[in-house]
Amino acid sequence: MATIGLFGRHAELERLASFLEGVRQHGDARLICGDPGVGKSALMSAAAELAGARGMRVLRASGSEFEADVSYACLNQLLLPVHPDLERLPPGPREALSVALGFGAGTPPDVLLVCNAALLLITELAADVPIVLLVDDVHWIDRASAVVLGFITRRLEGHRAGLLASARVGTTSFLDRRGLSEQVVEPLDSQAAGQLVAANHPEMPARVRHRLLDLAQGNPLALIELPATLLGAARRAVTQPEVIPLSERLQGIFAARLVGLPEPTRQLLLLATFESTGDVRVLRAALPDGVSLADLAPAEREQLVRVDDATARIAFRHPLIRSAVVATSTHEERRKAHAALAGALTDDQERRAWHLAAAAAGPDEMVAELLEDAAHRVMLRGDALAAIAALIRAAELSTTSAGRGRRLGEAAYIGAEASGADDAESLLRDARRAAPDAAGSLHVANAAAFLMLNGDGDVNTAHRLLVGAIEVGDHGYRADDPALIEAMHTLLLVSWYGSTTDYWESYFRVLRRLRPEPPEVLALVSETFPDPVRTGAAALPRIDAILRSLTDEVDPTRIMRIGTASVYLDRLGDCRESSWRLVRQGRDGGPPRRHLGALMHLCLDDFLVGRWDEDEELALEGQRICDTSGFPFFAWYFRYNRALVAAGRGRFDEAYTLADEITHWALPRGVSAAALFAHQPRSLAALGQGDYEAAFRHAAAMSPPGVLATHVPHCTWVMFDLVEAAVRTGRTVEARAHVEAMRAADVGALSARMALIQAGAEALVLDGDEPMTRLEALLAEPTAERWLFDVSRVRLSFGERLRRTRSSAQARRHLLAACNGFAAMAAEPWLARTRAELRAAGHRPVQQPAGELTALTAQERQIAQLAASGLTNKQIAERLYLSHRTIGAHLYRIFPKLGVTSRAGLRDALSPPADGKTGR
Repeated sequence: MATIGLFGRHAELERLASFLEGVRQHGDARLICGDPGVGKSALMSAAAELAGARGMRVLRASGSEFEADVSYACLNQLLLPVHPDLERLPPGPREALSVALGFGAGTPPDVLLVCNAALLLITELAADVPIVLLVDDVHWIDRASAVVLGFITRRLEGHRAGLLASARVGTTSFLDRRGLSEQVVEPLDSQAAGQLVAANHPEMPARVRHRLLDLAQGNPLALIELPATLLGAARRAVTQPEVIPLSERLQGIFAARLVGLPEPTRQLLLLATFESTGDVRVLRAALPDGVSLADLAPAEREQLVRVDDATARIAFRHPLIRSAVVATSTHEERRKAHAALAGALTDDQERRAWHLAAAAAGPDEMVAELLEDAAHRVMLRGDALAAIAALIRAAELSTTSAGRGRRLGEAAYIGAEASGADDAESLLRDARRAAPDAAGSLHVANAAAFLMLNGDGDVNTAHRLLVGAIEVGDHGYRADDPALIEAMHTLLLVSWYGSTTDYWESYFRVLRRLRPEPPEVLALVSETFPDPVRTGAAALPRIDAILRSLTDEVDPTRIMRIGTASVYLDRLGDCRESSWRLVRQGRDGGPPRRHLGALMHLCLDDFLVGRWDEDEELALEGQRICDTSGFPFFAWYFRYNRALVAAGRGRFDEAYTLADEITHWALPRGVSAAALFAHQPRSLAALGQGDYEAAFRHAAAMSPPGVLATHVPHCTWVMFDLVEAAVRTGRTVEARAHVEAMRAADVGALSARMALIQAGAEALVLDGDEPMTRLEALLAEPTAERWLFDVSRVRLSFGERLRRTRSSAQARRHLLAACNGFAAMAAEPWLARTRAELRAAGHRPVQQPAGELTALTAQERQIAQLAASGLTNKQIAERLYLSHRTIGAHLYRIFPKLGVTSRAGLRDALSPPADGKTGR
């Protein structure tokens, strides 16, 4: 039934169903009350539908303020469908009712006669079939109809008839409410409001959705009417205005409550609307002559605002009242209010700039500069849309075409790089039209480069554009020039995407010219990201201090860039907290580019530490954002992460398909880094299948044996693949050459993981006790276990060699540890290979009852351990940055795997057997 489609109204519908059942049995009357737009009419329609489904007869009417002075207008509307049934009444009552309703001519009848005639008609009809009278907006019905309906209401007992009326809260009407039970309709809760928005606008951007929910405050009419305004503003790539225009219906509802307020009260409400924080002290300082805070009293009595005496704050009862205040004001009134507030906000430069801009009557360079400064401050907080809006308004207030072009160019760059604004291209065109001679400006070039990448993905053209703009710029290579430094960060990424020596030569040529020296983060990322094999170690003394600064860092761009500097030094674990902060901001409507970057870093770290469930989940989230937020260029990165996990878990066809999709997309666009990355999941899949020849080919495609390719930083991530595949295919010379290259470069100095990989490769190919001893020592380090996949692979290969050359008992120790690691990740091909090697080493698994620990994924094991320690689902969710429902779902799967039925059994299931034996 369609009524079930009313979101969040299950309780109200149940109450209406109960009411209708009472009508069917013995008669009843009810009044539905609620704020304007809260959904009273929808519930009245639902009641009509429910009544019809129960075989009841429904008569409907609705009050109208334009017919409130027409006697019996509502009663006429209500009884018109049963006009032929008047013949069932005796002549006297029939004539009286007919005349009252305008169906016949005659002397106006006595009111009591009309009341009795109407009641007699209703009871006659109810004798045939239960009947319900529905009267919407009863606060607008005429007095005569109200008298008749009140008379009927008090006499329904014992008849199969009922009255259901609706009225706005806080209104008066002519209807005598005695005998009417009340049902108050509250605004929708947040969940139901979200469902309503999703049903009507499934593709609405998250930031617009959050804004809509905040403004509507659960009012269904607002949730339906406001999206057109909000989505229009979003398409114009400006921040959502504090006060938005209302639709005609909403304005009629909310503006009506302002009618009749004294002029000083209206002025004060307008000031409070634009001040927005409700600070009484600011309002007092901005009051015009003849207006005082005492003038707020009429608005308080009308329940438009409330004042919190404890905090000295004014709050509007509903956010849309503010929009109605603006809608009923004049342009000059609005301008004067903004000017007054600017004068009162001398200590808040950002808000003062916006009020001055709103009060400006024409171009004003001083205000434009204030807004430009404000844009730079809000960007440090990660609010790209607010920065764009400030720069656009600053451009409008600019007194020169060069200033206008420069500000629009920066807005276009922020839109293209940080927010994925749809109209970054139009901003770029406007910038070029405003200042054609500034076509080579850095902000314009930056914006154009990002638009190229997210359009055709043309890396070569983007690189040439950036280099050209830097070389002809008037920045003097000053390291304190923000536009130049932004261009350098963009050029670094473009050079990395292209992965050619020529690209990097251009980048470092410019970097060396910066004076007095490159900024801290740019200098760091220039050493750790392009070619860490050769320059990363030099940055190690500085990385710790920069990573410590992330704890209090609020600038999302700096957080992202520090994360980028950490990738090839294996320090992404130190960035997890700040990365999750950006993800949460992105999910709440923050800049999608920062959201994507944080997801990239989390995915990389998740793969290395064995959180493969989360890795796949976040990679899918990233790919969805790329598809919906204007960043198609970065989708390859999330396919890469998905391909790695698919390869590790034995979903080989999926891994190869994803890798092929990356290559198919990357090569025509010159994105060589993506094409190189695609070889890693292919190599991993081939190793999992035992196809060592193919694994060698793919690993060598990233970096030939005996060479750690320059400016191909990811070659360090396939070093072990290449050495293992070379050994397996009899390429002993190539394997040794690659190990020697690793030793010559001292890659082990870059991180504990690199040291582990280097030692593992050495133990594969070098003779003597030294490599074996060194590897044993590294495997005994607690830090080794963090890199779950790599340490498990190294233990597997080490165990294989130990079994063949030394001690089976020693081999079994490493193989058992590898087995547990692979099982935790559900790395099935590697787990099967390890078990086979264990059997060859003479290991006989002990049968364990119920589920085995190795049946758990890494994430499930972690959740089980936290639950066993006594943490609640909510506490676990907060620790792991998941929802409590997700934790509950995981535990539901964990219990049968471990053979337990409750949380109480987890501790025993996770404890090792008393004899110290394992199930492997």
